[in-house]
Amino acid sequence: MVKIVRKKVLNPTVTLLEVEAPLIARKAQPGQFIIFRVDENGERIPLTIADHDPVKGTVTIIFQKVGLSTEMLGELNEGDTILDFVGPLGTPTELPNGAKDICVVGGGVGCAIAYPQAKAHFGTGVNVDVIAGFRNKDIVILEDEFRACSDNFYLMTDDGSYGEKGFVTVKLKELLDAGKKYDAVIAIGPIPMMKFVCETTKPYDVPTIVSLNPLMIDGTGMCGCCRVTVGGKVRFACVDGPDFDGHQVDFEELMNRNAVYRDQEAEEKTGEHHTCRMDQLAHELIH
Repeated sequence: MVKIVRKKVLNPTVTLLEVEAPLIARKAQPGQFIIFRVDENGERIPLTIADHDPVKGTVTIIFQKVGLSTEMLGELNEGDTILDFVGPLGTPTELPNGAKDICVVGGGVGCAIAYPQAKAHFGTGVNVDVIAGFRNKDIVILEDEFRACSDNFYLMTDDGSYGEKGFVTVKLKELLDAGKKYDAVIAIGPIPMMKFVCETTKPYDVPTIVSLNPLMIDGTGMCGCCRVTVGGKVRFACVDGPDFDGHQVDFEELMNRNAVYRDQEAEEKTGEHHTCRMDQLAHELIH
């Protein structure tokens, strides 16, 4: 059981929680994640560690409210507790040997995962550029934090309401075309975004690391739910990843597997909105 010591609402759907978890805080490294369970009836949900403070003994998570567990997590306040908080899990991010110039690319709520990557390498002799992309100005998160841990920060919005107009790949290609030489690109965000970042970097032979987010249950590699195909081989994101060589990932398979419950979560063919049973339960429990 861990106690929430700080809560900050970043935008209407994204929330930051800092919790007391000293053992995890001492061992956590960029790229790793935790699995939480709100209460004894809750489901197990993985969340990447957004930040950690070994001195304070705290771990920070940033999440988007999209279902029962994250809705219930979002209703908790400072002083409340989370029943299960297990980690750090997964393999830490590893840059190519001798990397001195990297670009961290984050999309939407994926920027919460991109942030610890930039923070970890900034000020260590590695030049860090950050490209953060959002649909519009209203959902921008962590802007000040990114500016504080990057040599160059580029903020993109799809509609041009803030920063520069365009997708993150527009800015990335612009930089590469201008002669920017990156030793590695780290891309974290929606699967289509990571796929197109990889397609952008491949012609330039830039090593590209992606953080995959397949369906996951136990976090130990035993259930097989999080299997992904990388370089033609089956890997398990929870123990072999979540970071992989983006140029080797079968993104089409990953998208298909992640969409297995789409019919239950989206609008039905009749046009009537399907009410998710778990979302309905969350509403009843919270309200």
